[in-house]
Amino acid sequence: MTDTYVYHVVTEKPMELGQMIIYDDDHHNGVYNRVMACKKMLDGDAPADDFSKFIYSNLEYWAIRTWRELALEKVRREKYASFPSRMSCLYTSRTLSDAEMWANSFQTSGRNVYQIVKLRADGSVFDGDAYNVFDGTKDALENERNADYYWSNRPNKLGKERLVETLLNGKIEVVEIVKDWI
Repeated sequence: MTDTYVYHVVTEKPMELGQMIIYDDDHHNGVYNRVMACKKMLDGDAPADDFSKFIYSNLEYWAIRTWRELALEKVRREKYASFPSRMSCLYTSRTLSDAEMWANSFQTSGRNVYQIVKLRADGSVFDGDAYNVFDGTKDALENERNADYYWSNRPNKLGKERLVETLLNGKIEVVEIVKDWI
């Protein structure tokens, strides 16, 4: 497999030049951690840690995302297994201008943005339309239909130009700090 070069908007903690990250079936991201914590709560098995208290403080918000992500993962495994899992990937952009657009969007919404970095990776890539990301419901079949719509990359129902989110897994290396707000 050839190396892929992409850009990533760093929002959780700053990255370092040369830093290596691995996302695969055994290495998950923050989406996975939040979804699994919320799933436990929805299943009635809520640990009393600070993270769970954070989710419980806005359980409806997290439940909608948990139902969505669980359906997206189920459909991906069944029909689109070659694509990276949304719960075991890095969300990136193919171009610097797209990364800058995402950074601006995050900053406008009050989310911390530390950097934009350039990455090299050897894993799978999926360019999805963020407009096809949906709010999950308690209706599992509806969630699965919406998940299939997302993974099959159909035109978004809003009739808008695609808003591309590039999912990337595998062995990932930070090869350049492009912008730094630290």
